[in-house]
Amino acid sequence: MKTLWIIFAAFFLCACSHAQVKEYRPKVVKEYPHATDAYTQGLFFQGGTLYETTGQYGESTIRTVDLATGKPTVVKKLNRKYFGEGSAVLDGVLYVLTWTNKVAFRYNPATLEYLSTVSYPREGWGLTTDGKQLIASDGSSTLYFLDKDLRTSRKMQVSLNGRPVRYLNELEYIKGKIWANVYTTDSIVIIDPSTGKVEGLVDCAGLLPASLRERDTDVLNGIAVDREGRVFLTGKNWPRLYQIELIEK
Repeated sequence: MKTLWIIFAAFFLCACSHAQVKEYRPKVVKEYPHATDAYTQGLFFQGGTLYETTGQYGESTIRTVDLATGKPTVVKKLNRKYFGEGSAVLDGVLYVLTWTNKVAFRYNPATLEYLSTVSYPREGWGLTTDGKQLIASDGSSTLYFLDKDLRTSRKMQVSLNGRPVRYLNELEYIKGKIWANVYTTDSIVIIDPSTGKVEGLVDCAGLLPASLRERDTDVLNGIAVDREGRVFLTGKNWPRLYQIELIEK
């Protein structure tokens, strides 16, 4: 299975080299601690607060995080039968997807108090918002635009040079574009939300140095932008959260 992922990643990067997209590398502006028990599924800022949802059965959480220390300030555990996934706040409600349970949860973002459970018709992966609607991924090349009741208003295929970009995972809406982690790769794609076309590729290979990797260090996953427009990246069980700037190749 690992070999198949490597083959996919190589194909993906090769396809990008022939596409008319801008290519970037991240320049690290500042490093912050990140909890190594956080199997990061969702990452975003709301106001001045950093939120993170984490996965794994029996370990999934919703948490607010102190940026300076990386330590959670409030933690709410999901029932062990749920695998937590992407998260976002829309109209004062915190939404959290689950992977295969076909439900999503609503919480009060100020307190993390549970509000309600909503039926969800597909696998939950990434979630973000443009401020008017929610935008979700399910591990395919499709993005779903949802209202506050999680009803689908539009579907969009994401493509690069005419080919679908699969394994879209954690999402963030930044300056009118959708950024998406491509699962198991070190790549982030920047997507035009009106067409689904990839306009930029961020090559994050080597962002987390080999010297900081441990046995349970997993893949790049986690994109957040704060109200000042600063962009942050991390990964599953990573010991660091990076503030970055894009440098065009």
